[in-house]
Amino acid sequence: MNNSQEIFDKYNKATADDLIPILQDIQADNGFLSETSVREVSEFLKLPSSRVYGVATFYNQFRFSPVGKYHISVCRGTACHVLGSATVLQEMEKILKIKAGSTSRDGLFSIEVVACIGACGLAPVISINGEFHAKVTTESLKGIIEEYRKKED
Repeated sequence: MNNSQEIFDKYNKATADDLIPILQDIQADNGFLSETSVREVSEFLKLPSSRVYGVATFYNQFRFSPVGKYHISVCRGTACHVLGSATVLQEMEKILKIKAGSTSRDGLFSIEVVACIGACGLAPVISINGEFHAKVTTESLKGIIEEYRKKED
């Protein structure tokens, strides 16, 4: 309980009601929920690991593997869908050679599909580490990805 202990210390009278906030804090600290952290939370709250894992898998805000240095959120909301976000997502998977929900082997890129980013006027939109890219096309996507790759040179 080394890394999680500081978080657990904030919840000195924790109950099962604190499960989600604890998981959120651990993910904010580590970037994802590891098997070890799920086990530690289970022990701390005196809950079965299966319950902790069940709650974490129910909410799509929780991840079980690390995200890339450049985490890409692809909006699939109605406006983005109508304006071609499915094609943008397919092209992105092709360019990065990974599927949505995955991280590239070099750890640089990960793709997440989100229901709505809340920037419908910019559709189709993607967000990379919180930076929005508006009216993305398959052509503009290549340039956007290249910008981030150049940062690594």
